[in-house]
Amino acid sequence: MQRPVHVVGVGMIPFTKPGASEPYTVMGARAAQLALDDAGVPYAEVQQAYVGYVYGDSTAGQAAIYGVGLSGIPVFNVNNNCSTGSSALFLARQAVESGMVECAIALGFEQMQPGALKGAWDDRPSPMAKFAEVMTAHQGFEPAAPRAAQFFGGAGRDYMSKYGIRADTFGRISVKARQHAARNPLALFRQTLTLDEVMASPKVFDPLTRYQCCPPTCGAAAAIVCSAEFAQKHGLDTSVVIKAQAMTTDRPSTFETDDMMRVVGYDMTAAAAKQVYEAAGVGPEDVDVVELHDCFTANELITYEGLGLTPEGTAERFIVDGDNTYGGRVVTNPSGGLLSKGHPLGATGLAQCYELVSQLRGRAEQRQVEGARLALQHNLGLGGACVVTLYEKVG
Repeated sequence: MQRPVHVVGVGMIPFTKPGASEPYTVMGARAAQLALDDAGVPYAEVQQAYVGYVYGDSTAGQAAIYGVGLSGIPVFNVNNNCSTGSSALFLARQAVESGMVECAIALGFEQMQPGALKGAWDDRPSPMAKFAEVMTAHQGFEPAAPRAAQFFGGAGRDYMSKYGIRADTFGRISVKARQHAARNPLALFRQTLTLDEVMASPKVFDPLTRYQCCPPTCGAAAAIVCSAEFAQKHGLDTSVVIKAQAMTTDRPSTFETDDMMRVVGYDMTAAAAKQVYEAAGVGPEDVDVVELHDCFTANELITYEGLGLTPEGTAERFIVDGDNTYGGRVVTNPSGGLLSKGHPLGATGLAQCYELVSQLRGRAEQRQVEGARLALQHNLGLGGACVVTLYEKVG
């Protein structure tokens, strides 16, 4: 890090089902204003805006942030699949760290439609075509099953084959997610589930059942980042700093493989995590709380190992022993994660930021992780990009 970058304000609106939300313009403006109010910064002081969304027309970012103000600043529209929100945060952090600006906002929103994710264009090559080719060659393709579930369900199958774990180990992650979400007033699904209920829900793609798949969701979240000098000048809360951050994309191992875990980004995760730990001078054993990309239970399980939270091949014991929740080694997804909080693609990375900043400030109420000082964020998008961010409580 060239100079410290502080997260001085965060904002998030409650996530909702498709069809039940306000328009993206309203959601985005609300989240941005909440972050500005939390920071105590007027929009006129913000010098750049990075706005993320996946399903929307060009310059939808301007349409959303114009609801806060018309100050003439640069507004950059960001689309990096499911890692869009953290990609916007990466760019905002980079702008402040480099000295180009003193204060920037990262905003993410999504107004989604019901049903499984799908591409918007059928008259040009899909950016997921090469991934689909590798998947189909490895495990075939089921036209009736959602493609994303086949990617991540395939990763779960390969993990089961490699390490011999039980199918209901994945289900335990959903049980934990619902228990955490029950404490989060901003989460979409706050009703707890038993393991039997998770496993008895309709099969989507073996080993994944419906309750092991994140729902399409609408929502928005935002963060204000600034330099220490700007914060001092304006009397802002500097208790949370971005200690390290890394973004990775695919390498040959994604495609030259017979392992669906690598097709869905395991190596991107491991590489980004390694860069962050080395830059921060810490290890995974030092982390107190984690928000990771649990679009499907299978991805949460393999991500435990990709982030180094538990050694390769030990995720089942990590889960069964409760080391992934309160009272265990590290609390993962105290918000309820994508599985229960919801997954509005453009907002997810910034909703993770909202949760972790709240944790480090000691403002997470019923879901507070006691004594949290280091918080790790992992946001993954197929296609592909992975952003890992480490936040530290200072002072």
